[in-house]
Amino acid sequence: WSSDVCSSDLKGEQRTPEFLKMNPAGAIPVIADSEGPDGKPLYLAQSGAIVMYLAAKSGKLIPRDARRRAQAIQWTLMAASDVAGASGAIFQLEMVSPEKSPPNIDLFKKRLLNYFTVADQRLEGREFLADEFSAADVMLYPNFFARKSLIDAAGGYANLQRWGAAMAARPAVQRGMKVLG
Repeated sequence: WSSDVCSSDLKGEQRTPEFLKMNPAGAIPVIADSEGPDGKPLYLAQSGAIVMYLAAKSGKLIPRDARRRAQAIQWTLMAASDVAGASGAIFQLEMVSPEKSPPNIDLFKKRLLNYFTVADQRLEGREFLADEFSAADVMLYPNFFARKSLIDAAGGYANLQRWGAAMAARPAVQRGMKVLG
């Protein structure tokens, strides 16, 4: 099967008629799977949905063990909603908002660091969030990467830092992160 990841930047490419056919909300990322369900093309948005779809379709990144699978789903959704939401709010407040509000930015930075604290605690004595490499790790890593300077400035997070270094060393993660660059 094949899929193309469609990404954009702040140039407004996600508002072109071609892109809006894939995702009417004009949000990124989007995948175009030419071999979607029933052999029909599928356009899918939302990072968490994309990760879960690709994991299910490939049969990878979803643990077979029921407990680990449930944990992978929980951590994937936490990364997709809580972590990404807080990180996205920081981006909006710092880069897009016409009025910068340091107290609001700090509020979301603290919120994001709280989520990273929870992940750091979860990773104590574990290599991965669900005890094996899963969609959860794939979902959390881009926000860890994007907010590494914030994490570094806060200090600590030894388990998260160890995990982040191990993730960064994975060849597939390196290839995936080039798409963002």
